[in-house]
Amino acid sequence: MSTEQTTATDAVTGHRTTAPDTPRHAVPLGLVLAILLIAANLRTTLTGVGALLPAIEHGSGLTSSWGGLLSTLPLLTFAATSPLVARASYRFGTARLLVTALVALAIGTIIRSMPSVICLFAGTVILSAAIAFGNVLLPALIRRSVPLERIHTVSALYVTVMGLTAAVSSGISVPLAHTLPGSWHTALAWGLAFTVVALVVWLPRVRGDKPQAATTGTTRGRVPWRSRLAWQVSFFMGLQSLGFYAVIAWLPSILVDQGMTSTAAGWMLFYYQLVALLASSLIPLLTRGRRDQRWIAAGASVTVAGGFALLLLAPGLSLLACALLGLGGGACLVLALTFQSQRAGSTGEAAALAGMAQSIGYVVAAAGPLLLGILHDGTGGWTLPLALLALFSAAMAGAGYGAGRDRQVGDHPTA
Repeated sequence: MSTEQTTATDAVTGHRTTAPDTPRHAVPLGLVLAILLIAANLRTTLTGVGALLPAIEHGSGLTSSWGGLLSTLPLLTFAATSPLVARASYRFGTARLLVTALVALAIGTIIRSMPSVICLFAGTVILSAAIAFGNVLLPALIRRSVPLERIHTVSALYVTVMGLTAAVSSGISVPLAHTLPGSWHTALAWGLAFTVVALVVWLPRVRGDKPQAATTGTTRGRVPWRSRLAWQVSFFMGLQSLGFYAVIAWLPSILVDQGMTSTAAGWMLFYYQLVALLASSLIPLLTRGRRDQRWIAAGASVTVAGGFALLLLAPGLSLLACALLGLGGGACLVLALTFQSQRAGSTGEAAALAGMAQSIGYVVAAAGPLLLGILHDGTGGWTLPLALLALFSAAMAGAGYGAGRDRQVGDHPTA
C-alpha cells in the first residue's frame, strides 16, 4: 500500500493517510512538539517529591515508612493503570484520551498541593494514573504516526525531554519551597505550567479525532500474553526500571556509606542523570538504519552490570561506576520505550504491548528499591544489594537480546 494514497484524515498528525498505521516519511514538526510536551509532563510532577520529602515529612507529620509509600505509590499506580489504556484508546481515540489525561494530571497536581495528608495521597494517585495513560499512549502514537526508521530518533527526543524536565524538577523544587508562599505545597504544583501549555497544543487536535474502533483498517490489539517477544520486551522494561529507580533511591546512601560526603553524593546522582541524558540523546546514532538491536541492548545492559559491580568491588572508582550506570541506563531506557512501538505491527498492538510492558515493568520497579532497602537493613551493608543489581542487569542483557530482534509480536505468537 503506497503512503501517497490518501483516503482518511488522522486527527493526531493532521495528515490524510490510507490507514492510521501507515504514516508518511516526513514527521510533522507540530506532531513532534506535541509529543515532546506530553513527555515534559511524564516526570516533572514526580521527581521533585524526593527532594522535598524531608520537608513533607516534617510539615505533615508523616513517618519515614509513610514517606516511602508516597514515593512508591506512583509506580504501583502505573502498574495498576497501564493495562487499561489500550482498551480506552481503542474506544475513545488517542487525542481525546491524552487531553483527558492532561486535565486529570492538572486536577491531581492541584489536589496534591492542598494542605491535607489525604489530599497529598489522593492527588498523587490521580496524577500518577494520568501519567500512566501518557506513558502507554506515547509509544502507540509514535507507532501510528512515525516511520519505523525514525522511531528511535523521536523516542530519544522525548526521553531526553522527559529526563531534562525531571532533572530540573529535582533541582528547583527545594529552592522554590524556600522562596514561594505555601512552602513545599506550592513547590509540588509548579509542573502545572507544562500541563497548561500541553493542553493548549493538544485541544485543537481533539477536533475530528476518531476512536480506533471506528477507523478503517485499525483493530484493537489484544495483550500479547502468549508472545515470548512481548515478555522479553516487558522484562527488559522492568529490569531497566528497577536499575534506574534503585539508583535514584539508594545511590547517595551507598556512596555516603562508602565514605563520601552527602553533598558530593548528591552531585554524583546529578552526574549520573547527566550522563544518562547524553546516552539517550546519542543512541539514535548507533541504531540509525538498524531494526535489529540485539547487541546494542545486550551491550548497554552489560554496561549497567559493570557499573554496579564496580561500585561493589572498587568504591574508589565511583565516578567511573556512575558513568557506566548512566551510559548503559540512558541507552536501555530509550531502547525499552522504542521496543514498545517498534515490535508492534499496529497502533492497537503498540498500545497493548506498551500496557503489558509497563504494567509488568513498574511492578518490578516498585518492588526493587523496597527489596534492596530490606536487604540493606538485614545485612547491614550494600554488598548483597549491589551484587543482586549486577545480577539483574546481566539478566537484562538476555531480555534485551531477545527484545532487540527484528520481529513483531504478531509474527510468532508463542516464539
